[in-house]
Amino acid sequence: MKIVFLGGNGRFGKNFKKVSKMKNILYPNKKNLNILNVSSIKNYLIKNKPKILIHAAGLSRPMNIHEKNIIQSINKNIIGTCNLVKVCSSYKIKLIYLSTSYVYPGTRGNYKESDSLLPYNNYAWSKLGGECAVQMYNNSLIIRLSMTEKPFIHKHAFNDQITNFIFHEDVVKIFPKILKSKGIINVGGKSQSVFAFAKKYNKNIKGIKFSKLIKTKIPLNHSMNLRKLNKILHD
Repeated sequence: MKIVFLGGNGRFGKNFKKVSKMKNILYPNKKNLNILNVSSIKNYLIKNKPKILIHAAGLSRPMNIHEKNIIQSINKNIIGTCNLVKVCSSYKIKLIYLSTSYVYPGTRGNYKESDSLLPYNNYAWSKLGGECAVQMYNNSLIIRLSMTEKPFIHKHAFNDQITNFIFHEDVVKIFPKILKSKGIINVGGKSQSVFAFAKKYNKNIKGIKFSKLIKTKIPLNHSMNLRKLNKILHD
């Protein structure tokens, strides 16, 4: 089964290349497949005939780029994803789209895949914009992620922000078990503060309050309900 992975030069993509044991995966660069050019997408997919396309490309960090340059955010995360949906649906290629836990309101936590969505920043809105197109295509999977790099590089971690952080490499190991799934799946680790997560790997890390550091009021609990994921992993 041939798979095309978009975003192979990104942080998650590099881990995917390094850790994944799945075979027959192609990692086209922007020159080979440009998500903003429908003809480029068609030509590459017609030539290589994949069964699955994993869409991990787009714009993420720095987070404030989505506030400063909405055109770039819209193009890469919304229009690019829409183009992929159009082409994948035409050639019956399964599309797996990497989204984010930030599409949830972030006020109470334990969000199920069916819960209402309300992004709090432009990055999350751009990812939800991509989700809208993917949702229209039945042969697709949306993965709402809460992941980070290993090792945890920061000297401080938020002790009042609750999330489901999981390392990139651990997400890669989950992929073979969810490839056949469709719909939406929350993917992450244990619901806990960022500080509690980081403390396990760096005992010298210091706790800091997000609410005191950032003046803007930001929802602090984006934790997700992982029941659906755990059922798939243990079946």
